[in-house]
Amino acid sequence: MLEEEYEKDRRKLPRHLQRQPEPERPFTFTIRPVEDRDIPDIREIYNYYVTNSVVTFDEDVWSVAQWRKKRAGLAKQGLPFLVAESPSGQILGYALVQPMSSKSAYRFSVENSIYLGQAATGKGLGRALLEALIEACEAAGIRQMVAVISDKGAEGSVALHEKMGFVEVGRMGRVGFKFGRWLGTIYMQKALKPVKKKGLFTR
Repeated sequence: MLEEEYEKDRRKLPRHLQRQPEPERPFTFTIRPVEDRDIPDIREIYNYYVTNSVVTFDEDVWSVAQWRKKRAGLAKQGLPFLVAESPSGQILGYALVQPMSSKSAYRFSVENSIYLGQAATGKGLGRALLEALIEACEAAGIRQMVAVISDKGAEGSVALHEKMGFVEVGRMGRVGFKFGRWLGTIYMQKALKPVKKKGLFTR
């Protein structure tokens, strides 16, 4: 039977007998602190960007052991590391902050990182993760959050940070070299409002 004949016959059927398209499932997720079981998924998400993009200047993929060491280090410093999990248990993306510098005077300032799995982009997850990360940092007493963004291929990240109140504070040109081309960085900054307890910052 030709396709047009099939469609003609199908339209003759009562509506309740016609095959209806399945409704699109809502995109739902839960944001929570990272757990050890999340590390393999986080590694896969990050390594995709290492090998396929210039949004990270890393050129070598990370191992599970490296991610576990990073997670332990951030936990020791009391810094937020969050994941977004689907109802089926899949890690859709993650967000974390790390110290801007090892020098102690920088202890109230952090640099953020947000990465999404390819199936989770363009659905508002990046904003949800950044909102949760900011809230967690404020609860930890962090005063300043900085995003260091590649000046090539990361236009969505720049737009997201602008929407969340970050302002561009500087640029550096040709400081990275990856995939045979020079790359620069864009610095964006947001002042946070730490939670106070008895007149003292929690951090």
